[in-house]
Amino acid sequence: MKTPSEGPTVKVRNYVRERYVRPARREKRATFRVQVGEVHHALRFANRVPLVCNALSSKKFLEENCLRLIRRTGPPSGLSTTVEFTYQLLDGPGEQHPLDDLLKLRGAFKKIFDELGGGENYLRTERSEFYHQDDRGRNR
Repeated sequence: MKTPSEGPTVKVRNYVRERYVRPARREKRATFRVQVGEVHHALRFANRVPLVCNALSSKKFLEENCLRLIRRTGPPSGLSTTVEFTYQLLDGPGEQHPLDDLLKLRGAFKKIFDELGGGENYLRTERSEFYHQDDRGRNR
């Protein structure tokens, strides 16, 4: 059974990030374009054009890469290999995504919270101790 990290939508997002987004940032471009047919062909998909179109216009893809979709061209259905997306890099061309360093810390305190009985237990204990102290920090 495949895990979500191996799914085709994730493959599309990862491929476009590596092939288009990162080079655009390195080259300090303000915008870049992605054609659905190129992505579909590169990933050797069969009959997955709607999936590629949806992945490239998804809120998750835009937020993960700090992008704004500024133009979508193609047929009225919007689901064709000729569809082309034009994106703007929001955090400045060539700059690192502002959340990259923060995302590296994700889960850093998991082990500590587990040792304390879990995050909820830790908060419950802290709250009970806080509410049982007077203004001078002494327990009532």
